[in-house]
Amino acid sequence: MIKKSFTLIALLTSLAYSDEAAKELFKTKCASCHQTTRPDDISTLVAPPIMGVMKHVKMEYSNRDEAVAFMVDYVINPTREKAVCIPRSIKRFGLMPSQKGNVTKEELRKIVSYLYDNFPKRGFKHRGMQ
Repeated sequence: MIKKSFTLIALLTSLAYSDEAAKELFKTKCASCHQTTRPDDISTLVAPPIMGVMKHVKMEYSNRDEAVAFMVDYVINPTREKAVCIPRSIKRFGLMPSQKGNVTKEELRKIVSYLYDNFPKRGFKHRGMQ
């Protein structure tokens, strides 16, 4: 029983650490453009907030592994054909620039897994979809 409890505690600690590590990667690699909170003034945005991005990704890819694979591919090689956001977002912000060379695929897998598990927050309503 003690061994099982220790294993569970070690697993939960590992998951919490990986979540924190992924959160830090997001802050370092993505947060300069993508906010994690609802903006007070949308005119200051340079890219869609991550809540809206993940809402659209989850609408298109309900399977976590497929969503992660899509986002890793899209962030490295974005195209209009692949985009899952509303056309108005592309018109306003333009197509996301490729992040090839700025972030590795392994870092992206960690970041997107964290995002998939944590965004959008419960009760989120997309302004453009209300």
